[in-house]
Amino acid sequence: MALEITDSSFQDTVLKSDKPVLVDFWAVWCGPCRTLGPIIEEVASDFEGKALVGKVDVDNNQEISMQYGIRNIPTVLIFKNGEVVDKLVGVAPKEVIAEKLSAHL
Repeated sequence: MALEITDSSFQDTVLKSDKPVLVDFWAVWCGPCRTLGPIIEEVASDFEGKALVGKVDVDNNQEISMQYGIRNIPTVLIFKNGEVVDKLVGVAPKEVIAEKLSAHL
């Protein structure tokens, strides 16, 4: 299951992780985000133990959303060693997301 990531947990969970981290920036009111949600959950279970997968609710965590310039949701960022190494904006098929995350394992 995808981790709930907040402004206060972002540093420890994402930036200090020794594994790649996929972060889905989303909101409850966002239709495409609801479409992407189950895909993110599948990716989280497929990559368990190999990578972290988390979600940031942009309405409740505006600090981190602003820091990374999130203007459109859903936006998926992949972090490795505390740096953004890949980005997807909008809904993408599971295969595309899994392929991008696999490239950073």
